[in-house]
Amino acid sequence: MQNFAEQCLDMAQAILSHNLDAINEDGTIRPIEGEHSRTDEPGHAALAIGEYFRLTNESKFGDHDLVDLVARTVTAQTFTDEEAENGLAYAALGLLSFSPAKERNPVWERLLEQTQETFDKRLLQRSDYDNHLQSFNIAKAVTRFSMGLSKKDETGKLVDRFIERIKENSSTGYMDDEPTGLGGSFDIYGILSFVFIRQALQLHSNMHLRDRKLPSLRTHAEKYLKMLPDVVRLDGMGWCYGRGIGAYGQMHCISLILQALRDGWITDTDKPKYVDLMRRLFQFFFLTYVDREHGFLVIRDDERTTGDNHTTRMANFDAARYLCQWARLARSIGGTMDAKPAPVKRVSRFVVFDKSHKKEQGLFMYHDPDSGLHVQIPLISQGRERFSDSLAFPHCPGVVDWPVAKYLPILLPELTFGDKIVIPAFYGKRCTIRQGLRNALTFSYEQPDLITTDEKYVSGLGSCKVTWTFLGGKMTSEFVFTVKQQVTMDSMRYLIALGTPHSTYRHGMSFTLGAEGLRPAVVKDDFHAEWDTQSVTADSDYKTYWGKLHFLQSLKRDHPLIMRPGQQYRLMVEFEPDLAMADE
Repeated sequence: MQNFAEQCLDMAQAILSHNLDAINEDGTIRPIEGEHSRTDEPGHAALAIGEYFRLTNESKFGDHDLVDLVARTVTAQTFTDEEAENGLAYAALGLLSFSPAKERNPVWERLLEQTQETFDKRLLQRSDYDNHLQSFNIAKAVTRFSMGLSKKDETGKLVDRFIERIKENSSTGYMDDEPTGLGGSFDIYGILSFVFIRQALQLHSNMHLRDRKLPSLRTHAEKYLKMLPDVVRLDGMGWCYGRGIGAYGQMHCISLILQALRDGWITDTDKPKYVDLMRRLFQFFFLTYVDREHGFLVIRDDERTTGDNHTTRMANFDAARYLCQWARLARSIGGTMDAKPAPVKRVSRFVVFDKSHKKEQGLFMYHDPDSGLHVQIPLISQGRERFSDSLAFPHCPGVVDWPVAKYLPILLPELTFGDKIVIPAFYGKRCTIRQGLRNALTFSYEQPDLITTDEKYVSGLGSCKVTWTFLGGKMTSEFVFTVKQQVTMDSMRYLIALGTPHSTYRHGMSFTLGAEGLRPAVVKDDFHAEWDTQSVTADSDYKTYWGKLHFLQSLKRDHPLIMRPGQQYRLMVEFEPDLAMADE
């Protein structure tokens, strides 16, 4: 993998050359035009520079003194008034990257005594988290012990607590990043946590502790690793549902694979498959998010955007960090990238994230190699966000799209009853996959109690049964509502968002829609709704992580309907997407 390592190093250097100048004298980060800085950005910059130093052992980058830059960003992060756990954890690992002993750490020597004391106190202060923020506590504990700021090592205890919380909140061992409320936010933050913890343990001065804790981490990290062959599309698009995706949906997955290859978690038999996965993920990342002329990451422009929790500066520093990490891991792994692609297979699989008497949550994945249709239906909580990213519709960017940081009932009926708006997402009961006539594959679930868009059960109102049927490149959705007593439904709406991949930054083999679009056909509509089409091409608020949205097709009933108990209200819509390649 030497050539891959060199390519990653070249890209990291290009990105750093465009972003190191954004570090101000006081260590804060200057945003690009049109964006605002985040308080955790200095920490991200510190770790990016630290990873570059670990890879090259160079303390100079052109005219920049890297030791001085890290000292400034660590200082800025240390004295940040707002709470920024991730920024402090990133800054801690960035500092630790230069040496595990403070007597030999050139960055530590540059810090003023007041900064050293305050930094130590802030590493010691920590809240007890039951989500991905606990991984930042682990990084802080690793730094504090490894640098000799504490004789007591809390790392092992914090890792054990992280694992215990996973077991408490998931019956099958996946990480729930928002266990309060409805619970069940199973998204890419699980992969992020394992990647970050593994990176922190690699810097721990006690390698024996690292070796003791890796087996328990491996038990849960491997669950995500085994999902990736069914998650990653043929064009290399990685994780594409939930929060924090886009470029990060590629980067976190690549890091997980490379760490697993380095640690020997992947058998020799499976290595070619995962090397091919990693190659495709990287190619999609490179073609979709990297400005190849200037050499920096583009996550926001006139055609696409990302969530508010990621700025362009942060994404660029994170990309540089990951590229340096990939180069270092690739050198350690050795071998070549000349792995033969794995045979393309038909996929119909439901991964159970959590199953209890109250709810079942998981991810349904379907891939038809003949048509190319590859979708993921997440049946999970959306956590604190109220957007479309985690709704239970077939996620397939370029074919079935949705807007960033906006809520729309994409391919799902949304019913309004007074002040309660319900949608068949977030949880299910009796989730099943079965094979029907002509090898059609069916994924179905029930909701004994309807649930609102802010994830509150509505007891006594009614129930819903949902069925998705897939046959080749055709998919059919059926929603059957029943109510327990006579009630007035004020309105119903069902939306289709039509977009295109980015006009410049795109993978030529990515699927998009041809002239005939999704070819929707309403088979049964007991709500007697009507179609309406709205153009949003000129509206800057309607963008995806990958490209621009152009039209919203709405199936709406905007006048009341009296729903009676004992009667079924059915909406059945068929789709046969006109699939095409982005460069056709």
